Amino acid sequence: MRMMKKVKELFAKYKEFVLYAIFGVLTTLANLFAFLICTKLFGEGLYLFNNAVAWFAGVVVAFVTNKLYVFNSKSWKPNVAVKEFLEFVAARLFSFGFEEVGLVLFISILHLGNGSFTLFGFTITGQLIIKLILSVFVVIFNYFFSKFFIFKKKEKK
Repeated sequence: MRMMKKVKELFAKYKEFVLYAIFGVLTTLANLFAFLICTKLFGEGLYLFNNAVAWFAGVVVAFVTNKLYVFNSKSWKPNVAVKEFLEFVAARLFSFGFEEVGLVLFISILHLGNGSFTLFGFTITGQLIIKLILSVFVVIFNYFFSKFFIFKKKEKK
């Protein structure tokens, strides 16, 4: 019983971060799944286009889950929701630019995206591994901007 109480206390203390991590994983999976589908459909040569489509899928999932479940911004009044959405997209565009530049640097310039291997029946490409590594930095950046700028809590007077 003491252990459960301690777990509940820890969850209450770090609830926002835990929820961000959970929904961040879901968003990242949506992004990676879209990237894999696009890579299958359009080929590895269009990795920047594939990443753009994957980014859009991730932004849609992330905005709704971050707004409602992570940062508890429940208002759908047009002035609130539109402001949050535009700020959210602006921050995500910045991190998208970081990811695109990283992909170009590592894949086209440094040629680190070559090769692939199969794991549990899935082909894991060098491009996918680079995208995963860049995603770690993108997630950290996105959390910072969502928490402190987009969905910031209003101070009560």
